[in-house]
Amino acid sequence: MAWTTTSAHAPPMRASWATSRFSAGGSAAVRSVHWERIAMSRILIVDDEKNIRVPLRSFLLDEGYTVEIAEDATQAQALLTNGAWDVVVSDIVLPGVSGVELLKAIRAAAPDVQVIMMTGEPTAETAAEVVRSGASDYLIKPVGKSAILRAVAHAAKVKQLDDNRRHLEDELRAAKEAALRVSENRFKTMFEQSPLGIALIDSSVGYIYEVNSRFAEIVGRSMAEMASIDWLQLTHPDDVKADLDNMALLNSGRMDRFQMDKRYLRLDGTVVWINMTIAALMIEDKTHPRHICMIQDITERKEAEARIAHLNRVYAMLKGINSLIVRVHDHNELFQDACRVATEAGGFRMAMIVSVDRRTKRLISIVSAGKDDALLVDIKAVMSSGGGMQSTLISRVIEEKEAVVSNNVRNDSRLLFGKKYAAAGIHSLAVLPLVVSGEASGALALYARESILFEEDEMKLLTELADDVAFAMDHINKRERLNYLAYHDELTGLANRDLFIDRAAQYIRSAISGEHKLAIGLLDLEGFKNINDSFGRPAGDSLLKQMAGWLTHFTQDANLLARIGADHFAFVVPDVETNGHLAKWIEQLVTTFLEHSFQLSDAKFRIGIKVGAALFPEDGDDADTLLRNAEAALKKAKAGGHRFLFYSQRMTEEVAGKLTLENQLRQAIDHEEFVLHYQPKVNLLSGKITSAEALIRWSDPRTGLVPPGMFIPVLEETGLIHEVGRWALRKAMSDYLRWRAAGLAAVRLAVNVSPQQLRNTNFVDEIRQVVALDAHAADGLELEITESLIMDDVALSIASLQAIRALGVTIAIDDFGTGYSSLSYLSKLPIDTLKIDRSFVIEMESPEGAALVSTIIILAHALKLKVVAEGVETDMQSRQLLSLNCDIVQGFLFGKPVPAEIFEATYLAPLPLQ
Repeated sequence: MAWTTTSAHAPPMRASWATSRFSAGGSAAVRSVHWERIAMSRILIVDDEKNIRVPLRSFLLDEGYTVEIAEDATQAQALLTNGAWDVVVSDIVLPGVSGVELLKAIRAAAPDVQVIMMTGEPTAETAAEVVRSGASDYLIKPVGKSAILRAVAHAAKVKQLDDNRRHLEDELRAAKEAALRVSENRFKTMFEQSPLGIALIDSSVGYIYEVNSRFAEIVGRSMAEMASIDWLQLTHPDDVKADLDNMALLNSGRMDRFQMDKRYLRLDGTVVWINMTIAALMIEDKTHPRHICMIQDITERKEAEARIAHLNRVYAMLKGINSLIVRVHDHNELFQDACRVATEAGGFRMAMIVSVDRRTKRLISIVSAGKDDALLVDIKAVMSSGGGMQSTLISRVIEEKEAVVSNNVRNDSRLLFGKKYAAAGIHSLAVLPLVVSGEASGALALYARESILFEEDEMKLLTELADDVAFAMDHINKRERLNYLAYHDELTGLANRDLFIDRAAQYIRSAISGEHKLAIGLLDLEGFKNINDSFGRPAGDSLLKQMAGWLTHFTQDANLLARIGADHFAFVVPDVETNGHLAKWIEQLVTTFLEHSFQLSDAKFRIGIKVGAALFPEDGDDADTLLRNAEAALKKAKAGGHRFLFYSQRMTEEVAGKLTLENQLRQAIDHEEFVLHYQPKVNLLSGKITSAEALIRWSDPRTGLVPPGMFIPVLEETGLIHEVGRWALRKAMSDYLRWRAAGLAAVRLAVNVSPQQLRNTNFVDEIRQVVALDAHAADGLELEITESLIMDDVALSIASLQAIRALGVTIAIDDFGTGYSSLSYLSKLPIDTLKIDRSFVIEMESPEGAALVSTIIILAHALKLKVVAEGVETDMQSRQLLSLNCDIVQGFLFGKPVPAEIFEATYLAPLPLQ
């Protein structure tokens, strides 16, 4: 494997050591800026590849080092035995004994020798083992000249500093043993000129009372500043406790020295790592114990260790991301798990993946993980805004498909959130494009706590990681496309038959649990073959796509539709209120479709459709059966020239009849064919008429008077009851006011209220408008409301009835006893009258029936309510009700419903003159 020279801003260019040499000026310049050469350091190179060890030896000889080479671990051990070496540079893979085993042997025999390990096949496990075995540095082949020179110089410098420290410790030990014989001047010279930082500290109060210049230089303070400083002021807050614990042991005499790695904080906020050795001084003044503190700057070593640790985390992250590729099934899951792996295994503070539409570059989704929720919310808000994303670094990365790194976020003008990042403990970030099939589909952003983190080795691995995420995205895209084609019609985008059957089955389960009906329909496009033959298949395809769009707009839900044949479309109506509603909906579908114009070959066409429908559960209890029956209905409709048919002939006839009746009722409203008949209510004690019930009748000019049971349900089903109900209120009030103005004994008129009327939010306003016609209008109006209607929504009913009673209108509960009202609610209802249902009056012949009616009357009177018994047709019923203290009766025994003019002539006598 050849060695290479690399540039921080360009791809590596391969050149062997034998053919590529530094110029003298360039090499000196590099050394003067980045490191100092350690003169006379002895280097041993161990590598089984001649084209690596020989050029490397030549290069290091040129740099002023003493260099020897070995082909394997055996030769290396022999050379190590016969000579003293400062630095060993060894390949991990060696014949016989491996480089890792050689490293362990060196550490056991010569722990002061610095060892640099190299490999061309990096793995997280190898890196971890090398670090645990005591390597001072770890390089990945191919290695640039500057990188090997920097690593060797750093290792040689560490070796020399270790030698100096050991030498100084030996000297100090000798001075301690023979303190009286050692010259004070010699100690002072050593103190001041030592490459180590040395300080004498008062053990009891912690003040530094003497320090050398190297100590001040390491901690970034002047000698004057050091004269009045406490060592705790220099120590990083996270290291204070460990330092204090060790000092307590030292001061208590339980140990006479200790050594630890710790951090100092410089005034500019930067952190310097030091190896500190502290020993107690033997002095005569026992009241002021002192100790000597020696420090060595190990920041570069710690940074190298941090880089190796980070590379290990990135390897773990890469491994975790790769496992996602075979496990995840959708983009959101991939993005969430990738961000989670980045923060948990990769050790990043935050991670975020942004995906965009590859064609429009518009944002699709933002997925993130990390500890700074507020910051992530701010970032997502900007990314999601209209023009906010365009100003971000992520947008630039996606546009240019090139990774961007910021190793100093606080001072990077490219970043919108630089200061917020710094405040959140983020000091560097990298944004990498996610490139799928040559186009950027998004970006991966990684936020780190450390500064100057994203260097060449890290970016090489992170680029590989981003490529793996992009590969997974492409894999999911292809799988989703295959799944889509398996269940959708490629031309229209609607569901195919299989997916439609599955969806319809789900709707059927909902219909069963909700106890309602469901319908499946099939529609056929008329003349589609002629269009294909005349205009060509492209025009036919265009028509089908336009038709799919129209149907989606009409139904408001594409999930209700499917294309299951060349020109056949299926639909499901998931909740059928009544057969009439379904027929009306299909009628509207067919009519509206025919009114729509489709654009084909520069011309507009109107096209008809035929529809067949089947109803659940009448026509089948599963989706396949319903669809087959809908198809049978469609064939019959096409054969018979019908616009649509139901599978059941009975239902078709019933619906046709209802549609005809609905049209006739609409005409009846327009032609004012509805009339009111009035049935009197009689006071049992006095025999006088107290009020009357207004009943709607339809005077059909074709058939005469139509019974209310034949048209009232259709009015309610179609919603026409609102208009007819408003007419009945105004007509009854008009009759009442006319009789009153004529001096007749006008009685209060009771008007029935339908469920739809009471549930209408405007109903109270409608009553308010009616009673506003005259100052006495409210005196002549009573509303009859069925008990079951009130109990459907008691709270709403109470509020509405209170508002109506406040207008002076009385309220009666109709059909009492059929709605299962509770006594607690009955006592709260704002009502005036109870009407006993006709079925209870009929049952009075039995003792039980009579007891039940008696109970209702007693209950009503206890609540201060009047009681009306309806359906009274015999003298016996009348006598029984009288004996039970019933107030008012209504029925054929006292009078049938009659037109207004007959009611007026028969029951309303003029009032006596005052």
